[in-house]
Amino acid sequence: MDAIRAYRESELVADNPVHLVVLLYDQLLRDLQRAIDAVAKGDITARIRELDHALLVIGQLQGTINLAGGGEVARTLDSFYSVVRHNLLLAASGASLDLLEKQRQQILAVREAWLEVECQQTGAQPRAASPSTDTQKPEDTISRGTTEWKA
Repeated sequence: MDAIRAYRESELVADNPVHLVVLLYDQLLRDLQRAIDAVAKGDITARIRELDHALLVIGQLQGTINLAGGGEVARTLDSFYSVVRHNLLLAASGASLDLLEKQRQQILAVREAWLEVECQQTGAQPRAASPSTDTQKPEDTISRGTTEWKA
């Protein structure tokens, strides 16, 4: 097991639910950046692979919403995830750099809101988003190998 994978697994075991949401957003941002890079290179296979994984992450985020007890915030997040899912499917079929970048920016904004919630809970200082241009192969991330996500 490599050091990055071991570190991520230890994060998952010890963290609170809000931090896990932030980690999913980090993964989603990496997926979208790699999809954007694939579109720019004309790599259809990579574009589809990255967007497919991004859709799995969106499914995980959306599937954990408590619609019965979460009130307006839960309904708003559910709608947001539905729109993002729809737009990622459009971007996948049309290879739209503009649409992918717009989705990445919107997801980054929501990620920052979740990070603020986490900081309020823990008293920690906000941290920057994980580098979206990491060189790790998609199949090396723990989210692809150990978690079964609802699509």
